[in-house]
Amino acid sequence: MKRRTLDIMFSVGGLLLAGLLLVMGVVLTSNANFAKNYTRNQLAQENITFKTAATLTAEEKQAPCLVKYAGQVLTTGKQAECYANSFIGLHVKSIAAPDLRHRGRLHHRLKAQLTDAQKANPQDAAKITDLNTQITTATAARETLFKGETLRGLLLTSYGFSVFGIKAARAPPWPTSSPA
Repeated sequence: MKRRTLDIMFSVGGLLLAGLLLVMGVVLTSNANFAKNYTRNQLAQENITFKTAATLTAEEKQAPCLVKYAGQVLTTGKQAECYANSFIGLHVKSIAAPDLRHRGRLHHRLKAQLTDAQKANPQDAAKITDLNTQITTATAARETLFKGETLRGLLLTSYGFSVFGIKAARAPPWPTSSPA
């Protein structure tokens, strides 16, 4: 093969590679901007605001990100991660105390006890009222845990989506605006 033919092949190959990298950079930049804007818009619609620094409990003040974002509206993936893990996660753990960890089974057991108490002695109003109160408390705690874990999962999904955007923004060979 002649030197000139080899030079032309390398030149064409280099141009094709440069064109491919340019297209990839444009696509990744576009995807990064979409992820950033979409995450911000979706989180802003939820209208979640961090507690102000003055209203944070001592436990909440242990999380540096809660102090950092105090009083701000939740609009970024990092804020969503902080709110999900440091705020919701903290409160879900306090509801799911070790003695109440298996609320579904507790709820089922209490209902069975109530049915047994009603069959055994329908006139024992105090015991039946006590069991009803325990069932109501267990039901409320179970619903709170479910809602808290659901919101936490959704916020962490938003965080994960924003991370894809951040990683895509790092790919282009030219400087881009900083993703949040």
